[in-house]
Amino acid sequence: MKKTPFTEIHYALGAKMHEFAGYDMPIEYSGIIDEHNTVVNGVGVFDVSHMGEFWVKGANAKAFVQKITSNDIADMPVGKVQYTCFPNEKGGIVDDLLVYHYELGKYMLVVNAANIEKDWNWCVKNNTEGAELQNASDNMAQLAIQGPLALKTLQKLTDIDLSAIPYYTFVTGKFAGIDDVIISNTGYTGCGGFELYFYPEYGKAIWNAVFEAGAEFGIKPVGLGARDTLRLEAGFPLYGNELDDETSPLQAGLGWITKFTDGNNFISRPVLEAEKANGLPKKLAGFEMAGRGIARHGYEIVNQAGEIIGIVTSGTMSPFTKKAIGFGYVKPEYAGLGTPLFIRIREKNIEAVVVKPPFR
Repeated sequence: MKKTPFTEIHYALGAKMHEFAGYDMPIEYSGIIDEHNTVVNGVGVFDVSHMGEFWVKGANAKAFVQKITSNDIADMPVGKVQYTCFPNEKGGIVDDLLVYHYELGKYMLVVNAANIEKDWNWCVKNNTEGAELQNASDNMAQLAIQGPLALKTLQKLTDIDLSAIPYYTFVTGKFAGIDDVIISNTGYTGCGGFELYFYPEYGKAIWNAVFEAGAEFGIKPVGLGARDTLRLEAGFPLYGNELDDETSPLQAGLGWITKFTDGNNFISRPVLEAEKANGLPKKLAGFEMAGRGIARHGYEIVNQAGEIIGIVTSGTMSPFTKKAIGFGYVKPEYAGLGTPLFIRIREKNIEAVVVKPPFR
């Protein structure tokens, strides 16, 4: 298994470790609920160095990114981050990702760890523009410092005014005495905070500085278990659950990152325009359980007559609301807010209701 710059630290802290996307990653430390609530109420740190980073450079970099992603970067300024996806030829999703406009003629694509090789091959295959592509995934480390006290924690370590960095923008500068750290007001928790990108050799120095700065705020390391419950409460999709090669961004409720603007001729645009015009075969719906039970990935969703109308993609007991919540794909007529659904749990149909995420 691959290691991150922090693998030894995770073991030293007694983390429960497991393979994820080929990496030896921490699943939990003090427990998922404790870690979850630490991020909601204070500040927690995630090792997300397993994520992939691709540089796109050169005179044709913009044209390449515009074509290969569904969102529109035509007027995207330097310093802005954009959530988007790679649509495939059928209108499905190769991956969802972040695009950083690093400087003129230079973009950074941040992709999911499990899809690095697949995404890289997709980019190379479709690079008819001749943009300069560089897979920097093994030469970049990343920490996500998340929660309402993240800003106070990190402000101790930089002269950059972090409160002046709007949501989904970034700056590059000195952090904890280290130059050229990307400080990004982004995250996957819905709790606020920042993501830091830096060279792996500075990993331990930055980790130690962050934990020293956050000690007065009760900072804790957080594993992938709480990362999943936090993103679900926040209403964020996960590739492999809500998103995949057979599901379009329109079906996933991501029409807002699928821009049919003039000149935005991304891959499979005509396919997605036709789907929008003709109607969706399924729609992603958020739900809360009304009856007792927790929905899990793969459980069937049925209507009042017991007919199968969909499938659960994610589900958990929300540590914040103490309600069982989830996502699932259903026939479009069952996706309206307030619509009753039933989740088939151990051969019993347990009532749920469609609600609008986020769940906290």
